Amino acid sequence: MYSSIDSGLTDLLPDNDPQRVLLHNEVHARPSQRIRLPALVVYVVVINEGITREQECEHLRRLPGQQTLMLEQLQSNFLRLRLQGFTVRWERHSEFTRYSVVQNLPEIAQLGATDPELLSYVTLPRDWLAEIPGRTFAAVKLAMVCGDLNQPEELLLQARKWLGGNPVVASLIGRERHSLAVTDFMLRPSGFERILVIMPAGSSETRAGRVSQRLLEIETYRLMALRGLPVAKRLFPELTSAEQQLADITARLENKAASDQELLDTLIALAARIERATVQHAYRFAATQAYNKLVTQRIAELREQAIPGTQTIGEFMQRRLSPAIATVEATVQRMSYLSARVSRASALLRTRVDILTEAQNQQLLEKLTRGQELQLRLQSTVEGLSIAAISYYVVSLLLYLAKAGKAAGLPIHPELAAGVMIPVVLWAVWRATRRIHDKFFKLH
Repeated sequence: MYSSIDSGLTDLLPDNDPQRVLLHNEVHARPSQRIRLPALVVYVVVINEGITREQECEHLRRLPGQQTLMLEQLQSNFLRLRLQGFTVRWERHSEFTRYSVVQNLPEIAQLGATDPELLSYVTLPRDWLAEIPGRTFAAVKLAMVCGDLNQPEELLLQARKWLGGNPVVASLIGRERHSLAVTDFMLRPSGFERILVIMPAGSSETRAGRVSQRLLEIETYRLMALRGLPVAKRLFPELTSAEQQLADITARLENKAASDQELLDTLIALAARIERATVQHAYRFAATQAYNKLVTQRIAELREQAIPGTQTIGEFMQRRLSPAIATVEATVQRMSYLSARVSRASALLRTRVDILTEAQNQQLLEKLTRGQELQLRLQSTVEGLSIAAISYYVVSLLLYLAKAGKAAGLPIHPELAAGVMIPVVLWAVWRATRRIHDKFFKLH
């Protein structure tokens, strides 16, 4: 409860960040149930891919007295409905939605019974469970009964009988051994597993709710973690083929058994295959790691104590779940290493191509240099011929000019005058050519 002082003061702080209230209330978003013993919890988890809140809300409206249920009530991803004789709890997560029905467990199905049939006692509308929108991924019938935990071996014998005589795993829960959880992890023809929890008479409803929530979450997250295993197995031959192909490319790169362009095209195709597989399955593998951590955390919270001669839930999970998680981790590492190796091979090929390109560029420069030298020699030759030709034409003009002067009566000997002017003309033409050269090189 808020004190009157707290409720009367609203201007002691700056304005709230838009996400403050939402994030603060997240800790209260999914409170533990309060369960009064003896109780039956029917728990169903469905994959909600392609399933909208509208569909789930419409299904919840089929419960007695819930015809006016509003979609806005489902926006927080959590809803608890108290109905006549039972409680329904709805929780939506990113990949799955879970439904929990809590009701009284009939005396005929309590401790001492032999493999009791439980679904006929569920007080839900007919076919309500079967028509939950989504694909069933986990289903558990959890019975919580009273018993004396001072003799756990005797209780374990009764629990085996209750579970139909199958081999079981069992744990005394809590440092003070406040509960005994027994299950066989067997999937029955009805599609449900069974878990039996025995607690002393007078156990608090809150504790019973926490124990049930942890056990059900362990089974849910265990199955969700295992969703990465089929993907890892399916990728195994593809990764093996990619590794073999990369080894072949590396050998061809070493032996220069193929053109660089051919090797580059093959490497690009291989890199694209690996990148596609990484993008497609990165989320699934990351989710597997996250769910596995949740399983480990929930098992730690149970604070299990072993019953001599019987595996605990944590030991069972460690032996059965760990190899699957290790397979997923190995697949993730293979993909990472393969991608890195393709990158290194690409770098080697690029280095070889760069060196070859450099050599080709060097050869081209040498050819250009030789061509320029030849061009300069040819240019010098042409310039010499040009000077001679220009001088010849200038001297011819001077000869004609001298002949014209002689015809005009001037005392000139045309051939002698032209011969005398030849050195002067040659020098003048050469000098003019040099000046043109000097101006050109200054401009460039």
